[in-house]
Amino acid sequence: MVFSMFENLTSRLREAVRKISGQAVLSEANMAEALDEIKSALIDADVNQAVAEEFISEVRSSAAGMDVLKTVSPGQQIVKVVYDKLVEMMGEKESPLQFKSSPSVIMLVGLHGSGKTTSCAKIAAQLLKKGRRPMLVACDIYRPAAIDQLEILSREVGASFHCDRSGADVVAISDAAMSKARQEGCDTVIIDSAGRHQIDHEMVMELVRLKQSLHPDEIILVADSALGQESASVAKHFNDALGISGVILTKLDGDARGGAALSIRKVARCPVKFVGVGEKTGDLEPFYPDRMASRILGMGDIVSLVEKAAEELDKEEAERMQRKMLDQEFDLDDLLQQIKQMKRMGGLESMLSFLPGGDQLSGMPDLDDGAVVEMESLIHSMTKLERSNPEIIDFSRKKRICRGSGRTVESLNRLLEQFKMMKSFMKNTGMMKRLLSGLSPSSLLGAVGGAGGGNPFKRGSNFTPPRKKRKKRR
Repeated sequence: MVFSMFENLTSRLREAVRKISGQAVLSEANMAEALDEIKSALIDADVNQAVAEEFISEVRSSAAGMDVLKTVSPGQQIVKVVYDKLVEMMGEKESPLQFKSSPSVIMLVGLHGSGKTTSCAKIAAQLLKKGRRPMLVACDIYRPAAIDQLEILSREVGASFHCDRSGADVVAISDAAMSKARQEGCDTVIIDSAGRHQIDHEMVMELVRLKQSLHPDEIILVADSALGQESASVAKHFNDALGISGVILTKLDGDARGGAALSIRKVARCPVKFVGVGEKTGDLEPFYPDRMASRILGMGDIVSLVEKAAEELDKEEAERMQRKMLDQEFDLDDLLQQIKQMKRMGGLESMLSFLPGGDQLSGMPDLDDGAVVEMESLIHSMTKLERSNPEIIDFSRKKRICRGSGRTVESLNRLLEQFKMMKSFMKNTGMMKRLLSGLSPSSLLGAVGGAGGGNPFKRGSNFTPPRKKRKKRR
């Protein structure tokens, strides 16, 4: 997850900010130690050293001498300055794909093993969702396995495909693909080019010939984020040779430390357009500098969470579930459906990564995907009658359910107790109406914006708990 990639950087930035708290004014003297810590954290996260030094210099000049507002702590002010400079360093705004010609051509380039072929299919999957008709073209003529992989992926996502296994020149293959795309009514041609283990003259010249023949709207470098500072250097070399229009950073779900995402735009003078966060064709996210900066500083990314929910969750199913909650008809079958919906959004750990302070919650025993799997297996081992009426589950039923799920009686008791508490909460109809209405995307964002968190009980949010009814005096 992108979340875990920045975990160490986030915690160190938070510690650096603590060192400034309590000061009456931000000055070079009281900021020195904190800024040194931030610089060290950036370099350890594989941010290019020159970029890290320039970043710290800009933060220092922007923050020094700022009066501390009565309503804002020095720590919050320095966070604001760091946030603004992070956004500026990463590009300030999203850089979407450009479609200028018909058919539009997107050419993917990069070193061998960076994830070009998979990224082609991921882009195609996104374009299909938007109503476009992409064609995937195999121009890696040196690796038959790459051609086979692209053909399989094209079938998986439902995109058109073109290749030539006769050993023809890449320019001839791309010309034939353009003619085929026009015949089939495809509006976007995605070129999977050949890579090398390192940049060499032969590879660059082949890519230059493809560029001159196709006049692509986009030349996108696919870079492995695990290479750290080298990713930015690779991007600079490709940009100098081809004039790339953007970068896809892959493998951000792995052991990468995130430095490439922070420094690649400064070094290579081109924006990050997408980040790859998994191996599946749906695991490609647009790169939003402001949202990434927010997550790096531990402030969460509620906007992306709401967008992900809107994309993945069934609106009719959500409304049906809402009615059942209000009518107090929610049962364990419904809880199972909620678990499945959550898994479609990437699981509990993934959702936590979008929440303010989610990095500190991750890994807690009751807040990990293992606990969710345990709940799911226990419910699956129940009969339909038991799911609808969990109160009938006596000790003999518990033993049977635990044998079927491979779980302990303690785990089952914990699930039943948690569900009982949920049902008890739902009996307060006034509370439920307020809470459910407060979970709409607009009010959720309003609560986060107004309260600086996501806690519906926090002062300044859109949600207020119901008042206790006073007993009438006799």
